[in-house]
Amino acid sequence: MTEQEWTDFAKKALVGRKIIKVQYMTEKNAESLDWHQRPIMLKLDDGTLLLPQADDEGNDGGALVHHNPKAKNDEIYPVLWRYPK
Repeated sequence: MTEQEWTDFAKKALVGRKIIKVQYMTEKNAESLDWHQRPIMLKLDDGTLLLPQADDEGNDGGALVHHNPKAKNDEIYPVLWRYPK
């Protein structure tokens, strides 16, 4: 799929959804996937689970970054998170 197709897919799946539960993946679940990292998981109101992966192939759990553009994060994310004005 192209970048635009993935973007459209993600919009359809995520826009308007509500996060109803947040928890870390259990050790048992991580072990069943052969993962060493246990990522945070977000459960949406339609039952969908979102969990960060290390890569597109699902080789391990990954990190989820939170950024609030209204917060003063420049010292934490000096280049990565500066939005154009």
